Amino acid sequence: MKHEHTSERAAAPAGGDSTVAVPAAAGGGTGRRKNTGQRRGGNGTKRVEPSGAKHAAPDGLVIVDKPAGFTSHDVVAKMRGMARTRRVGHAGTLDPMATGVLVLGIERATKLLGHLALTEKEYVGTIRLGQTTVTDDAEGEITASKAAHGIAREDIDAGIAGLSGAIMQIPSKVSAIKIDGKRSYSRVRDGEDVEIPARPVTVSSFVLHSAHETEAADGTPVTDLLVSVECSSGTYIRALARDLGEGLGVGGHLTALRRTRVGPYKLDRARTLEQLQAAVNGGAGAEGGESTGLPVMPIGDAAAAAFVRWDVTQAQARLLANGVRIAMPLFDSTDGSDDAEGAGTGGRVGGPVAVFGPDGTFLALVENQGGKAKSLAVFV
Repeated sequence: MKHEHTSERAAAPAGGDSTVAVPAAAGGGTGRRKNTGQRRGGNGTKRVEPSGAKHAAPDGLVIVDKPAGFTSHDVVAKMRGMARTRRVGHAGTLDPMATGVLVLGIERATKLLGHLALTEKEYVGTIRLGQTTVTDDAEGEITASKAAHGIAREDIDAGIAGLSGAIMQIPSKVSAIKIDGKRSYSRVRDGEDVEIPARPVTVSSFVLHSAHETEAADGTPVTDLLVSVECSSGTYIRALARDLGEGLGVGGHLTALRRTRVGPYKLDRARTLEQLQAAVNGGAGAEGGESTGLPVMPIGDAAAAAFVRWDVTQAQARLLANGVRIAMPLFDSTDGSDDAEGAGTGGRVGGPVAVFGPDGTFLALVENQGGKAKSLAVFV
């Protein structure tokens, strides 16, 4: 489920994916970049040598399975220590309550993050009908309760259908959205009555897998719904829970959330913080019980997986490197035409295009502007 665009309460709210260049945190690193050596694993992934070896931090992505109780910034701080660089960011926050895919960028790969944050997200979660909370999830105080047993399945399905497709959604008040320069959650904490305007989002899939009647801790008869959601960046899953419950007349909130995909990056590629630390330090959890280094997806592989690919000639590569806006085709990744390779996100016309040189080197991210390639980020 789209994190809900889940954003961290204190760093970014649940739900709307506010994507990132996370500033260096106090204590997150020494502030001095250390030299580090690198080696390649048998599968071609780049790895950071264990502490003690001199090495330069790698360029690339690390896909983390975020644990509950951690803010996205907490995870970034831990990665700074593992990679031994302060240049780390994430592509879309997850609330502390949420778990699952959190995409981190290291060194030059941080320039990809703002574009990755705009990709589709996928979640699984639990919505509780019968109780409303101030945060629209289980971390907030319950503000209203109403018996929610005996709700017809067809009524739930109708409510879900009304929250699917292109919709206007009012984000949760306890979110990182800024109102006149101040975060919404800060205004709520200060006792202000916050009104956030609705904004367009797309819920491409909202599926109910099961409904279970139970009783809340305070004795309220409630119904828990297991759902999955695929949605655009900026969608708040807890807002979907709130609106579904409100539409059914009983209130609702999100009690569990796990992000299973960000663009082309899925849970099967994610590793826990413990697994990542073990790979860096060796010992339990590391391959063969030895330190294998931090597994990083090389920046070129990351770009090829997420964006439409454009292979250029040496002459074109030189022009792009010098800032010349060369002519480019209008890629349509939906059918792989116009020499574009199908991207993992099922790219879009007008979206970022990853440019590769004749030797396979990732050169830049560009977009088509009037038939010319406008650079969004250059990597050479």
